[in-house]
Amino acid sequence: MQISILSSLSDTGGRSPIDATVQTLAQLRDEGFRRVWMTQMPYEPDLLTVLAVAFREVDGIEVGSGVIPIQNQHPMLLAQRALTLNLISRGRFILGLGMTHQAVTEGMWGIPWDKPVRRLREYLDGLQPLLAGRPADAPGETVTTRGALQIPGAVAPDVYIAALGPQLLKLAGRHTAGTVTWMTGPKTLAEHVAPTLRDAAAGRKVNVVAALPVSVTDDVDGARAQAAKQFAMYGQLPSYRAMLDREGYAGPEDAAIIGDETAVAERIRALDGVDEYVGVVFDASPETRARTRALLRRLDA
Repeated sequence: MQISILSSLSDTGGRSPIDATVQTLAQLRDEGFRRVWMTQMPYEPDLLTVLAVAFREVDGIEVGSGVIPIQNQHPMLLAQRALTLNLISRGRFILGLGMTHQAVTEGMWGIPWDKPVRRLREYLDGLQPLLAGRPADAPGETVTTRGALQIPGAVAPDVYIAALGPQLLKLAGRHTAGTVTWMTGPKTLAEHVAPTLRDAAAGRKVNVVAALPVSVTDDVDGARAQAAKQFAMYGQLPSYRAMLDREGYAGPEDAAIIGDETAVAERIRALDGVDEYVGVVFDASPETRARTRALLRRLDA
């Protein structure tokens, strides 16, 4: 199992998000991490623009978007941006896509959230030929993509989608490199996510990338209380609430992997069916965060 780590454009410590991202990626690379996943929240700077700078400044580490919402940009625009970014990074970018949430799509953007499976399938129908260097001719009900791109030397990034329900998991298995999950526990990953994805892939190699909060600490109760507060909204959003309920978790604090080095390592190794674990290091203490990263590096090695 590969071990990666999550970073955020919001975690800047008052610095410019561009400078902070360059410094964070360089630090994580120097610590020994091979891959970082970075979020794109609706209120943050544009992740792909920030990465265009960061990839020029920092070599030797891969970055995946976890995840870019599809509803507010056309497939051809995203294909242009992703191919250009992979040209800058010399193939170190992974494109993670998702449907975001109804509250964002309809409440903030005024874009319908209906027909999510059709919308994502039609999006991929337009996006993936362009990423592969072929013309797109994908008329659809929710989005239509026609045309071609000319970006010499660009290599198509691997595409992952955030899929939790069975229909989106089947779509991911048939058409992408895999799925990126969040707040999804070990039972659900092993019994629902992995088999649904791989059955749909019909023998093709696909990956389950599972992100969960993690803290290596001796203050388990304190870390659980912090996780309950910090990740409270994920106990309310319908898609994540469904995953917590499927696992039998009362709240996000139950999904968090918390304990000393032995306990955390055992829980990560027990993630059956997972190809890549993404640690979301959340503790407020710099010492605890460093302790957690140190264990993640050892597990990846």
